Amino acid sequence: MAGIIAVANQKGGVGKTATTANLGTAIARLGYRVLIVDMDPQGNLTASFGVQDKVDHTIADALLDRNVRLPVVNVRNGQDGGRLDLAPANATLAAAESSLSNKLGREFRLRDVLATTGDQYKLVLIDTPPSLGLLTVNSLVAASRVIVPTEARFFSLQGLQGLEETIAEVQYLNPTLKILGILLSKLDRRLREEQTVANYLREHWGELVFNTEIGTNSKILEAASSGQPVYDVQGGTKAAELYGDLAREVLERG
Repeated sequence: MAGIIAVANQKGGVGKTATTANLGTAIARLGYRVLIVDMDPQGNLTASFGVQDKVDHTIADALLDRNVRLPVVNVRNGQDGGRLDLAPANATLAAAESSLSNKLGREFRLRDVLATTGDQYKLVLIDTPPSLGLLTVNSLVAASRVIVPTEARFFSLQGLQGLEETIAEVQYLNPTLKILGILLSKLDRRLREEQTVANYLREHWGELVFNTEIGTNSKILEAASSGQPVYDVQGGTKAAELYGDLAREVLERG
């Protein structure tokens, strides 16, 4: 079974989708088979690869019906057999979340769906919605590790605390769940507040904070809006190198 990592933070706009898309691409480029799962009804991860209008089935179908196989779309290929597949989502996932609340084993649906992939993938990355609802709980129950992207802003610290409390609750259902690392995302070290918060995070959480920092970069936004990873954007080399560094850290922490 692949290692399963949820990319989670209850606060929106911290770079969860960009992290999932570009980290997944970076690991595939290193020669590994990677599955990225879109568990956000906004479908931004799916749109990040420009396939939102090209899929007939989504993750919602597999969550609601145990007889439906996980829908997978190949979105990128890397060297040495590396491959990036996507389990897509769209707005139907919001209705699916409501329907799931009435089903038995509702918190375990994603875990059971991913179990059917066997050992096809080295790693599964799950992009979660900016909430602590049933879709996020499903993601955390399915995962063994969590990557927490966060901005270096004082109000973002509350989101970290809230996620810690949620993980503690979910460990009742999934005792193996742990934080793999905290990622400083969209960081601008020219700003005093961000310097102060970044330093506080490193002092308070120590080695849990990834060495790699993803700074503010217009190419990351351009990549997301144009339906491609930053690797495919002209002038995106610097940002791509950072995600490559992050990929190596993630694989080392395993």
